[in-house]
Amino acid sequence: MPIFAFKGQKDNKMADILTETFQRIRLRLKARAGKVLTDAEAAEDALQDAFLKLWGRYTVRNENEAEALLTRTVRNVSIDQLRKRKTVPIEGDLPEEDVGEDRETRFRRVEEMVDTVLTDIQKQIIRRHEYEGATLEKIAEELGMQPPAVRMQLSRARKTIREQYRKRYHEE
Repeated sequence: MPIFAFKGQKDNKMADILTETFQRIRLRLKARAGKVLTDAEAAEDALQDAFLKLWGRYTVRNENEAEALLTRTVRNVSIDQLRKRKTVPIEGDLPEEDVGEDRETRFRRVEEMVDTVLTDIQKQIIRRHEYEGATLEKIAEELGMQPPAVRMQLSRARKTIREQYRKRYHEE
């Protein structure tokens, strides 16, 4: 018997297992959604969306399967809702000062932030990767680090620069 049965294979006992498991672990599911969404109302919406996605679509054989399916679905629905919230500005959405700002000015501002707000290791990594085009593996080898650690430092450096740039030049 397959783990999941689809619409044509409804069984009230199996639907009851899903419903009972949902009610039993509802608070835990809401906490999981809340960690991703950081908003109680959005977390509640994610719970409802997840349950509706599963109701009538999947049935399960036992409580363990129901719990695993509910947990995974709530997490995925929460992530989907979070992604829908985030918007990426297109050029027309940028503040007025950015539209007229030339590339050289932005580059100088970013370089100044690289020099002032990053740690020494982040400076080395960002310069080697962004300016010199070195691969993360090559940088890791040169610095005696693991590639995932270099990737993490690069990500943190970019995030720091992005946040500082927004603070300094978009909230004036």
